[in-house]
Amino acid sequence: MNQSELLEISRKKAEQWLSSDIDPQTREQVEALLKGDEKNLIDSFYTDLEFGTGGLRGIMGAGSNRMNIYTVGMATQGLANYLLKEFAGYKEIKVAIAHDCRNNSRLFAETTARIFTANGIKAYLFESLRPTPELSFAIRHFKCQSGVVITASHNPKEYNGYKVYWDDGGQVISPHDRNIIQEVKAIKKIADIKFKGDNALIIPVGKEFDEIYTDMIHSYSLDPETIKRQSDLKIVYTPIHGTGVELVPMALRKIGFRNVIHVPEQDVTDGNFPTVHSPNPEEPAALAMGLAKAKETNADILMGTDPDADRVGIAVKDTSGEWILLNGNQTGALLMHYLITQWAQKGKLTGNEYIVKTIVTSELLADIARKHGIKVYDVLTGFKYIADIIKQNEGKATFLCGAEESYGYLVGDKVRDKDAVMSCAILAEAAAWARDRKLSFFELLLDIYIEFGYYLESLHSVYKTGVEGAAIIRDMMHTFRNNPPARVAGTDVTTIHDYLTQTTTRLPSGKTEPITLPKSDVIQYLLADGSKISIRPSGTEPKIKFYFSVKGKLERKEDFQKVTGQLKARIKTIMNDLNIG
Repeated sequence: MNQSELLEISRKKAEQWLSSDIDPQTREQVEALLKGDEKNLIDSFYTDLEFGTGGLRGIMGAGSNRMNIYTVGMATQGLANYLLKEFAGYKEIKVAIAHDCRNNSRLFAETTARIFTANGIKAYLFESLRPTPELSFAIRHFKCQSGVVITASHNPKEYNGYKVYWDDGGQVISPHDRNIIQEVKAIKKIADIKFKGDNALIIPVGKEFDEIYTDMIHSYSLDPETIKRQSDLKIVYTPIHGTGVELVPMALRKIGFRNVIHVPEQDVTDGNFPTVHSPNPEEPAALAMGLAKAKETNADILMGTDPDADRVGIAVKDTSGEWILLNGNQTGALLMHYLITQWAQKGKLTGNEYIVKTIVTSELLADIARKHGIKVYDVLTGFKYIADIIKQNEGKATFLCGAEESYGYLVGDKVRDKDAVMSCAILAEAAAWARDRKLSFFELLLDIYIEFGYYLESLHSVYKTGVEGAAIIRDMMHTFRNNPPARVAGTDVTTIHDYLTQTTTRLPSGKTEPITLPKSDVIQYLLADGSKISIRPSGTEPKIKFYFSVKGKLERKEDFQKVTGQLKARIKTIMNDLNIG
């Protein structure tokens, strides 16, 4: 489709909006788009903001391809229509609604509540910003059939989003995701949205629920005596302007920590995220102010959560006293090692426990679990798949922990999404447990490496923008899928997992076996030396992602830097062999 055709489509859509019953501010913005730069008009109207399997996410503004009360309204009306069909026999249908700190988040949350109630659906609406995991917990607590959180997670300030949850507290998966998409697509015009809500059906949720939520987190504390001895553990915490600002310190205090140090500039809840370029704890720059505070106060650990407080980044001091950022696999290993060790020492393991991790998360977590006879489930990338395993095993087996390499963790089954509030509390407890044994948190990690092997992981992304870029990424996946290497970095490829064809191939025999996970455009190569290479296109950005995991032997803590250098060199060789720039 050429530029003139896109412009014509965009003009017609904009004029349709002007002929609808829209508010004066939006009308003014649409009129300005029609009179202004053609590129902005096309970007705002050339298509409809897609409601995908997880909901909506996009730049805020007027237009069918933007996050605003009308695109949010269409999503909500479609979801309401589906709930009314799916739960037709229920006396009442209930949803829970929460939002983060972003600009317009409160407006979008209130709009969502009004539309649900206009459709006769009771809405439990949090009175102010709350972490996403608290929304997941609320769905189960209030016995809701669905839930919505308004958040764009760690995206830049221009974005907002709309995530949908089901009655188990997990994000929607098949078949509900596909069915909701069809209902949303059936909403063709603004007039189809029921905006006039019933205030009697909106139930405010206030601070009293924060006590219930943090009491639940406290129930997962495993070693109160150690916390008493180490209650002065110096914890620097930053919410990076987001929803963890009250709940994380509250949870830490509740389990016994009394030395929580704030980063005042980042305690300010602000959707413009004024102190960071990106509020993503995976990026070192997002934790720079927290690191400065940690150095200034000689802290024991730094914790930083993303805007909706479902992911946490950790920094600790290494053996030379230098502050380093842990990656998501390292933090997950520390959390899982602590939980499993405590359960084992307290005689709580029965042989009916399990953990869940994603296929791109370190095998170190699996090694730790299997040593204690704990079952390991591997799932596709996305915490909704971890939640689904918990749902399948409900009443049959005990869920200990879930983890994904992108800084998301969950302890216990009361929440059904990654939970940074809970993770901060239990990670602080693990750090106190290490300190009680005269170990820094980093030294504990080295002990884990000495016992199980040193796994080093690295993520490399190749960006290819535009239509041509999308074609290049498709061609790259086709090549990796249909012309796999027999050897990489001088080591035989022993296994190929193709999650799109749902087939595992064993080499050199060529014997195949089925993969039972849902289809996903992911290729994995397993090498004879224990290395793992995972390749997949990003679902949200114009890039292809390469996950590398290599394993070495660490015999002494003093050898850490030397072995690290060797493993980094191995990753570099793998990248060169695969022609990854």
